[in-house]
Amino acid sequence: MTVYTTLCFLAAAAMAIAFINSKIGQMQTTIAITAGALMLSLGIVISGQNNWFDLKDLAAETLNEVHFDDFLLKGVLGFLLFAGGLGVKLPNLEDQKWEITVLALGATLVSTFFIGGAAWLFFQLIGIQFDFIYCLIFGSLISPTDPIAVLAIVKKLNAPKRISTQIEGESLFNDGFGLVIFITLFTVAFGTETPTIMGVVELFLHEAIGGIIYGFFLGLLFHYMICNTDDHSMELLLTLGIPTAGYVFAGLIGVSGPLAMVVAGIMIGNWTRYIGFSKESEDHLDHFWELIDEFLNGVLFLLIGLSMLTFSFHKEDWIIMAFAVPLVLIARYMSVRLCYVGFNRYRDYNPFSVRILTWGGLRGGLAIAMAMAIPAGYMVVPEKNIDVREIILVMTYAVVVFSILVQGSTITKIIEKAKVAERDMEIKPRVPTQNEHAVEKKVD
Repeated sequence: MTVYTTLCFLAAAAMAIAFINSKIGQMQTTIAITAGALMLSLGIVISGQNNWFDLKDLAAETLNEVHFDDFLLKGVLGFLLFAGGLGVKLPNLEDQKWEITVLALGATLVSTFFIGGAAWLFFQLIGIQFDFIYCLIFGSLISPTDPIAVLAIVKKLNAPKRISTQIEGESLFNDGFGLVIFITLFTVAFGTETPTIMGVVELFLHEAIGGIIYGFFLGLLFHYMICNTDDHSMELLLTLGIPTAGYVFAGLIGVSGPLAMVVAGIMIGNWTRYIGFSKESEDHLDHFWELIDEFLNGVLFLLIGLSMLTFSFHKEDWIIMAFAVPLVLIARYMSVRLCYVGFNRYRDYNPFSVRILTWGGLRGGLAIAMAMAIPAGYMVVPEKNIDVREIILVMTYAVVVFSILVQGSTITKIIEKAKVAERDMEIKPRVPTQNEHAVEKKVD
């Protein structure tokens, strides 16, 4: 089959699962699609092991033709991040700009190095010689929360405004920064040239800052193009140019396409929306991109569930997978809690903020795509044919599946408690912080 044929059948399967879930189930759509794909994968594996019918090799070969990492990183990621940026409300983002910046950069870096260090110690303990740089690569790809998973699941639960803005804004921006950190470490580990500190810093700044600047000028260009047409259809069609040609061109000039899409999406959603689009286009903009978002999410989450068929599992892998899930959760909690030690000095926050940001910090297809991009052949346990790619891939997959199925399906209860606490905070008088007390005494 051609890649197009495969994607058509995958899209049909995702829509079929979503339709069945809407009739007989109450799960969130993306969770239902992932669970359905996992059940199908397990059915194929079990049937092959019992000699009923063996479809695993055929299914794995078909899925490998799609090239999951290219499909996401070089394709649909631009659409999904641009759609996410369109929905960001700039006043809310302005109110939480420092919190989002610290979470997107600080929490991601803290988590990356904590996971890297703890993973390295664990591998030494179980007798596997896994270099520290590889542990850091795993930390860099699993630390950022995935905006695709977060926006698809958490955003729709109507969490308190500040919490919702933080988790939404962090997931959009730390996705781009996390990808830049991953590319930097990837270059150090697998590049042909000897890395230098200045070279690493230059690569990071070129990707990150370059992506933000490029996204601004890209958004500006399409803003003026949309403002200079009165054709309703053309206005909506022009928005497609950003995550298509705009995203691809970012890769050609070596800047971060994900960060560019977020910046451009925020500009179009908060500026062009009100002064560039006709009334008809403004009304249809969100519906148009919501439809694209839902369709691509369905295919993506189905691929996440089916990706299990492409892996080769060894006994050691199960031990590593069991270790990876609590490690990532602990790292996420510690990094968020550390950020809130500073936040709480200046503002009062919902008492459930840290818990929601920890449990709602979902991982998804982006982490798997980055893990799949790691080259094969760097052997760690040669006698069992276990290489670096396999170890990082199975750890990533365990965290992603747990994140989507367990965290995604149970976050609702914590958000409901946060809503009650938010109402109580609005009723009770606010207690000034120590800094505010100091300012009052100085004024007196």
